[in-house]
Amino acid sequence: MPDPPKPPETTSGIPIWPVYDRWPRSVQFERDLGHPGEFPFTRGVYDGMYTKRLWTMRQYAGFATAEESNQRYRYLLSQGQTGLSVAFDLPTQIGYDSDHHMAIGEVGKTGVAIDGLWDMEVLMQGIPLDQVSVSMTINATAAILLALLVAVAKKQGVSLASLSGTTQNDILKEYVARGTYIYPPQPSMRLVADSFRFCKETLPKWNPISISGYHIREAGSTAAQEIAFTLANGIAYVENALSAGLTVDEFAPRLSFFLNAHNDFFEEVAKFRAARRMWARIMKNRFAAKDPASMRFRFHTQTAGSTLTAQQPLVNVPRVTIQALAAVLGGTQSLHTNAFDEALALPTADSAELALRTQQVIAHESGVTNTADPLGGSFYLETLTDALETKANDLIEQIGKLGGAIAAIEKGFYNRQIEKSAWDHQRQVEKGERTIVGVNRYTKSDEQPPDNIARPDPKLEAQQISRLTAAKSSRNQSAVRDSLAELKRRAEGTEPLMPQIITCVESLCTLGEISDVFRQVWGEYHPNT
Repeated sequence: MPDPPKPPETTSGIPIWPVYDRWPRSVQFERDLGHPGEFPFTRGVYDGMYTKRLWTMRQYAGFATAEESNQRYRYLLSQGQTGLSVAFDLPTQIGYDSDHHMAIGEVGKTGVAIDGLWDMEVLMQGIPLDQVSVSMTINATAAILLALLVAVAKKQGVSLASLSGTTQNDILKEYVARGTYIYPPQPSMRLVADSFRFCKETLPKWNPISISGYHIREAGSTAAQEIAFTLANGIAYVENALSAGLTVDEFAPRLSFFLNAHNDFFEEVAKFRAARRMWARIMKNRFAAKDPASMRFRFHTQTAGSTLTAQQPLVNVPRVTIQALAAVLGGTQSLHTNAFDEALALPTADSAELALRTQQVIAHESGVTNTADPLGGSFYLETLTDALETKANDLIEQIGKLGGAIAAIEKGFYNRQIEKSAWDHQRQVEKGERTIVGVNRYTKSDEQPPDNIARPDPKLEAQQISRLTAAKSSRNQSAVRDSLAELKRRAEGTEPLMPQIITCVESLCTLGEISDVFRQVWGEYHPNT
């Protein structure tokens, strides 16, 4: 007799059965689910969830110069966006000024170009920083961008105690999934710990890090790997802060996370719930946190850019809607919905507005916000949640045996795991075992590319360099030299760096000049050398 057909599987290899009529035997309601707002927070980090307050609606945006990006931010805020999410160009991300030879052709392309305080002032012009939270997707230069925002807030007369938002500041995933690192891991982790201390002392409403699984998933990981690698990195950051002399309940309540919302709807909802439960237990049992806020897995979600197709781009609208709904049903604290044209170019104002409207329809018309954790208790969902937790814990245990996240990254463990998952997915697509609508099924032979996509103005790079040149020539050169020299002295020692970075940006030192000080002291990181 032929073998029975193999059941379908989730992206993490969890078999799916036709019918579920009970939870896994290991799951107990009070221990594993409980109530929203209560340990282990499986059903949500806050009591009542969206019945009391909706998630923050952020549309990731930034392009060309500060003026253009500021116009987009103010437009999106006028259309109901409730928080900013700033995208920076590649030179800004890797510590080069716009006039550096490595920046040629990249200025303002993937985000906004920020060279110094003058740019950040324009970027935030007319935006009340004591009322609007600001999320900044920046890592290797995160401390500098945070210093720039602090300097702008001070010039606006905004109390630093009221400044709210997040710096992504997750350097470990850069070594794995994105590549916008500058310095070796240890001095990079020093900068992260230093920002933790500064925020604890000065910015009580600021999240000093957003520990990111998003880019790990974009690189090709499964849902289980996304959870495991994100939480393992989170463990490394907690250990790093403790080694720097902080106590767990001083900084852990402000830790935040960033996850991907992918296509497998129920697995994604289960993924968010499993991550929340796992982090609560890690903080309570491993790190002896006492404050419930230290155990809350607060996270931002972005819909999956890697699932967007250049073919039939309007089909990305239902993809993004399904992914956004999974994030909401999974209990996200903030959300970005991708625009349908992002596989082709940066979003236009119209496509960005439609992406925001998608969130607003879910919030106000779908009914899913009327009760907390509406899918909680589903036999299928609880089975997936339990299975994902088991798979992710197995991976975290393997990482621990390798010496922790930094050692596992340096030994290539993360990369090997992700590369295999990405290859398996691509093979399934090419063999037709996994359907991608418009790509390997339901294709159109006469498709024409859309003509209404955003195209950057080539003159903007010259304008940005001209403004940088003018700013450099008009500043107090002595103050620049003195502040950079003091920063170098501190970097060579062990003193806190954030206060002096703020002094540097207020003296009109450029982002590239500050980054170069650290390059001189710490060197640059080159894998496998």
